Order: sequence, then C-alpha cells, then structure tokens
Amino acid sequence: MRTPVTIIGAGLGGLTLARVLHVHGIPATVYEAEASPMARSQGGMLDIHDYNGQLAVRAADLMEEFRGLVLEGRQAMRMLDREGTVLFEKADDGTGGRPEVQRGELRQMLLDSLPAGTVRWGHKVSETRALGEGRHEVTFADGSTVATNLLVGADGAWSRVRPLVSTAIPEYTGLSFVETYLYDADTRHPAAAKAVGGGSMMAHAPGRAIHAHRESGDTLHTYVLLPRPLDWFAAIDFADAAAATERIAREFDGWAPELAALITDGDTPPVLRPHYALPIEHRWDRDRVPGVTLVGDAAHLTAPNGEGANLAMLDGAELGKALAAHPDDVEAALAEYERAMFPRSAEVAAEGVGSDELMFGDDAPHNLVSVFSEFFE
Repeated sequence: MRTPVTIIGAGLGGLTLARVLHVHGIPATVYEAEASPMARSQGGMLDIHDYNGQLAVRAADLMEEFRGLVLEGRQAMRMLDREGTVLFEKADDGTGGRPEVQRGELRQMLLDSLPAGTVRWGHKVSETRALGEGRHEVTFADGSTVATNLLVGADGAWSRVRPLVSTAIPEYTGLSFVETYLYDADTRHPAAAKAVGGGSMMAHAPGRAIHAHRESGDTLHTYVLLPRPLDWFAAIDFADAAAATERIAREFDGWAPELAALITDGDTPPVLRPHYALPIEHRWDRDRVPGVTLVGDAAHLTAPNGEGANLAMLDGAELGKALAAHPDDVEAALAEYERAMFPRSAEVAAEGVGSDELMFGDDAPHNLVSVFSEFFE
C-alpha cells in the first residue's frame, strides 16, 4: 500500500516533493500557513542549477514548463568597486547552467502541476507530537488536527516539525540583508540600471556590499549586505522607511552615486532580512523517530550561498523518488533519502565557511574578483 504523505510547508521543497509523489501515483497533502498563494511576495530571482535544482525539475517532469519561465540574459554578471568601476564582467552566452527565474513563478508552476486540493491554505502549525509507532499528530492554530503515518517538515528556518527529530535551533550568522526595489529602472533610474547591467551586479568593500539583480522587465532588486550584530539593526526603526533608508545609506557614504541610488532611490521601504543557520553537520538519529523527516531549510538552514532553493527542491525530488522506490517500506525510503541528504547539505554549508573574509575583508573586492576570474576561466 502506498502511504499518503503529510507535508508541512508549500515552499519549493514541499511542492517539489508533492509533485514527484504525484508523478508516481502517491497521494500527498500539503498544509501551508499562508492564506493563499498570493498572501505575500515570494521573493526575487533564483538561479536554478543544472547539478541540483534542474535535476529536481526533471524528476517532477516539468522541464518544458520550467524553460518557459527562464529570463534570457539574466546569467550575465559584473563586479564593481565602490567608485562604480567594472572590475569583472561575464556576459550571458546561454551556457552558464544556471538560468534565472522568478521565485514566485517557479512556485506557481509547481502549484499548477498538482491536483486541486493538494494544498490546504491557512493551516498554521502550532504543535506537533509523536503518537507512537511512527505516527504523528499535527495541531493547527485553529485547533484542528491531523494524524499521519508519514510527516515531512518542509516548513523552513523555524520549522515546527524539526523538534520531533532535533533540538538544534538556528543561530544568527552575523550577516543581514536589507532589501529594496527600483521599478521602471531604465527610465526612472537610468544610472543605477546601467550600473547593474543586464543580469546581476555585486559591489563590495571592506565591511559592506551592494548586490542587485535585474528581474522581469526593468525591475531592479537590491540587496544591501551588512555584517553587523543584531543589536546594530535593532537600533534602526524600520517602520520609519525614510529614517531607515538614511541610516543604511550612511554606511555607503562616498560610494558612486549610481550605486548609492540603489538604496536611496528605492521604490519600496527597506526590509531587514537577518540570516540564521543550523550547525554545518546538522543531522538526527533516524532510528529514534520513525515516520518523520525534513527537507530544505528545515533540515539544513545555511548562510546565504545561492544553493538553498536548489537544495530544497533536490531534497523534495530525492525523497519523493525514494518513497516511490520503497512503497511498502517507509523507513527504508527515509533512510535512503537521509543517507544522501546529510553529506550533500553539509558539503554545501562547509563551502561557505570563511567566505566573510573574502566578501568583506580588507582586500575586498579585489580578492573576490580573483576568485571569480579563476572560476570563469
């Protein structure tokens, strides 16, 4: 008998799992805290890699639909110094293996691929508990409950499912992003648009950086990177958009006007995004808690490294394939999935160790330029 699967979280990992299970004829229900697919913005651009994220798309049998989402030319990238001088540039020749798509459109592609009713919106988890013999009960904020033989936590950094298998709690990495958008940039913000170019732009200096991506149309999505303690950001009133913008912009005094404009001319209020991470070797004892596992950030939250969404999708795909390969033995499927997932995620997390010095050290941006130049030789 094929065991129905209960998935908590309708992000990319949970939806990829649900889709791969559907491809193999295994029923699944996804419970999501948000009230609807349009309840909030789904973030900006994602580069979906040919060695992990695209493998998940293939397992979900959605490559044709995925290709229709790709924004041509967005793999172009450049690196500038604080004066706006281009230190490194790579054009998008279509061979990069990391095509860019809008996160919201990718999520909608997955939603559209599932049978109606698969996702139950407005179900915020308040508690999970073991019932014994591999069964678990999930309690939602409205008091309703669901019992399941197989529970998958795809519910992100602050997972309510994770405590069933692990006592680990994410810790602040020391780095926060501040995000803003510039709309109609080619006409309203031409200097900033020219600085960003046709794809992504990075401008680094010791202790700070500005990243920006060109999204659909001529929208620029800016990420200000600041390695500062949480107390530093707590002193800024982000409810006062003008004051917060002024304070963040002050960290970039003396920078080229076209780069500073990515902060000061933002068409949206600045949004603080502190980054947290689980231990690099985070794992749990599979034999101790049968009937439950985790995918994506719930399992292996890391500092931003460009791999999070890709790994979440691959987790979902690999777990779905394992369950399809072992339809009558859930524990064998979970063990197979976790044996590959643990080292895969730990390797990616370890690659980011020491990157702070590269990105924000005294030699920034020149040491970073050297790394990119060697990588793209």
